[in-house]
Formats: sequence, C-alpha cells, structure tokens
Amino acid sequence: MLNTIVTGTDTDRPPLLIAHGLFGSGRNWGVISKRLSDSRKVIAVDMRNHGESPWTESHSYPELGSDLAEVIAAHGGKADVVGHSMGGKAAMALALQAPERVNRLVVADIAPVNYGHTQQPLIDAMRSVDMSKVEKRSDADAQLRERIDDPGVRAFLLQSLDVKERRWRLNLDVLEAEMARIIGWSGLGAPFEGPALFLAGAESDYVRPEHRPEIKALFPAAHFAKLPGAGHWLHADKPREFEATLRAFFSA
Repeated sequence: MLNTIVTGTDTDRPPLLIAHGLFGSGRNWGVISKRLSDSRKVIAVDMRNHGESPWTESHSYPELGSDLAEVIAAHGGKADVVGHSMGGKAAMALALQAPERVNRLVVADIAPVNYGHTQQPLIDAMRSVDMSKVEKRSDADAQLRERIDDPGVRAFLLQSLDVKERRWRLNLDVLEAEMARIIGWSGLGAPFEGPALFLAGAESDYVRPEHRPEIKALFPAAHFAKLPGAGHWLHADKPREFEATLRAFFSA
C-alpha cells in the first residue's frame, strides 16, 4: 500500500485524502494537511514511484486510482478526495473506477485530457546532479541552477532529495518511461455522478474553456472555480485561499 502521512483523528466527517502531483510527495502538503485536520482525519499519500511508497514498473492512471482506493478502504471505506495535477488525474481515475470510495472530489488545476508538454527536462536536471558532491541541500541546488532558473521549481524538486542517502526519492527511470501516460489520459469507467469541483489557478492554462465539455461528460455535477493570482501550484501560491475553497466545498 502507499505510504501515508496521517494528521488528525477520526470524526463524524469522512477522512480527507490528498494526492500530490508529479515529483511531489505527501510531505509537500504538510501545512495544509495540518490546518484541515482541525475537524477530521487527513491522509496525505506518497504516490507510487514517489517518496516512501513502493517503486513499480508502471505508472498508469488506472493503477494510481486503484492505489488510492486501497488507502481509502483501509481508512473507513469512503473519503473526500483532493488531487493536484498528476494526483488530480489519479483522483479522477479513482472516482470513475470506484465511485463508492469518493464522497466529494476536488481536482486541482488539471483536466481529463492529453497534454502536449513533457517534464523530461526536470528529470534530466535531477539526473545531472553529481551526488558525490552533495553534502547538503544547497550543494544540489547549486548544480540544479545550471539547468533550472526558477528557484521555486528547484526548491520543490529538492524536497524529494534524500541528502543523507544521496539519492532522489523518485523512480526517475519509470517516470521517464511512463511520461506519455502521465501527461496523457484514457477513458475509465462510467461518469462520476457525485459532487466535483475543478479548481484552477487563474494564471495557469492547464484547465481551459475547451476542456469543459470533456469534464462535464465524465463529471456531470462538476463545478468550476479559479483562484486569482495563482498558477499551476495553486495550493502553494495561494494556500489560505485554497484552504478556504476546500473547506467551503467539502462543507456544502
């Protein structure tokens, strides 16, 4: 089963499951998990091939959705679910494959469509780090700076660096091999009829108006909202507003 970081305790509300995006981990969601655990149990997972979860030979969305279903089954059988980017596609797969496991669904800045971009340059950048020269995180940051200008992106990637073991907590070989699946999408099961919110960053172009028919076909009860001033990493750009939106939707 996936590695989980559990915050809070069981209440009369269903637990909240959080699925992170590509190259992330459950630890990335620590602050938001802690804040949302004031009224329920929050379960942040490490997706397969990430963090402390098992490394596997494949990385398809049907598999990622099944991974999430297994975690929910171990924590009461049904949960509210929020997924960002890759985790958002995994959360959609979960809802389409096992709707009985999902109470309410939030998909953060991603749509059930094929995307044309690739994250291969970030994999190349991480592979370029000479671990024999890494004594502290700043050593790796200095090396990444040669390929990645954005300090925010470098800081995000470095959260997946195990400095002590001098290794990435990411199965880069499989993530590279499965990149087409990760940026792609395929039809899964019947439409999910439950409440769903597609929350996008206003400064992001991941969820476009032309995606709405495809979203509505799979999630007929879907609502749409945008966070002003937020990009693709909307939960990091506007954490308070992101949290407030989740609270309002899950309490509706």
